[in-house]
Amino acid sequence: MKILVCISHVPDTTSKINFSEGDTKFDTNGVQFVINPNDEFGLTRAMWFKEKQGATVDVVNVGGPETEPTLRKALAIGADSAIRVNTPATDGIQVAKQLAKVVQDGGYDLVIAGRESIDYNGGMVPGMLAGLIGANFINTCIGLEIEGNEATAVREIDGGKETLKASLPLVVGGQKGIVEESDLRIPNMRGIMQARKKPLNVVEPVETGTHTEAVKFEKPQPKGDIKMIDPENLDELVNLLHNEAKVI
Repeated sequence: MKILVCISHVPDTTSKINFSEGDTKFDTNGVQFVINPNDEFGLTRAMWFKEKQGATVDVVNVGGPETEPTLRKALAIGADSAIRVNTPATDGIQVAKQLAKVVQDGGYDLVIAGRESIDYNGGMVPGMLAGLIGANFINTCIGLEIEGNEATAVREIDGGKETLKASLPLVVGGQKGIVEESDLRIPNMRGIMQARKKPLNVVEPVETGTHTEAVKFEKPQPKGDIKMIDPENLDELVNLLHNEAKVI
C-alpha cells in the first residue's frame, strides 16, 4: 500500500501573529513553524500502517524552500521520502490541484490530510483533492483501518460517531482521534540523522491560475476590562448585560 501524507507548514500556536503591507500579508518574522497538528495525527497513523502492514509512506507539501525543515521533521518521524511542490500555497483549490498531480503521478492508494490547517482553517483541500482525482473521501476521521482494498473509518459527527466503509483509493481528512496525542512521535537523534539521507524531491508546479485573493487580515479585538459584580446584585448584572454587553 502506498500512502501519501499531506503536510502543511503552519505557525506554532505560541507565536505572536502580525500582518504587513496594510494587513494584506502574513508577517513571518520571528515566527516558528511546525507540522500542522491535524497532519501530524495523520502522519502518525500512516506510520502505524508502515510498521504493521508494510506500507510505504511519502509526505508532500506545497510551498517554497522555507518549508523543507518541516518536511525533514516528517522524515525524521519515519516517512520514507518527501515531495515539495515548488510554489507558494495561495488558496485551497490551487493546493488541491498541485496535490492531485502528485497523487496521480505517484499512484497512491491512500492520501491522509488534516481536516484543516490551523493557519487559515479553510478545511477545503482534502475534499477538493478527492474530487479532482476521483477518489472516495471521508472527513473528520477519528479512526481508520485498512484491510486489503477496503477501509473502515470512524468519523466525528454532531453528537456522536459514524462508521463507514470505503474502497481504495481514498482521501481522508484526519484529526485528533485518528491517533491520540500520547501516540505522537518526537524525532530521536537516529531519526534526525536518517532524515538527512532520505530523498526530498522538488517538483515544479502545474499551472492553476489564481482563484481567490486575501484582501485583508484583522486580529481579534483585545479583551476589555473586567467588571466584578456582587452576585446578590442581580439588577446591576441584568443592566450591564443588556445595556453594555448587549447580549440580552
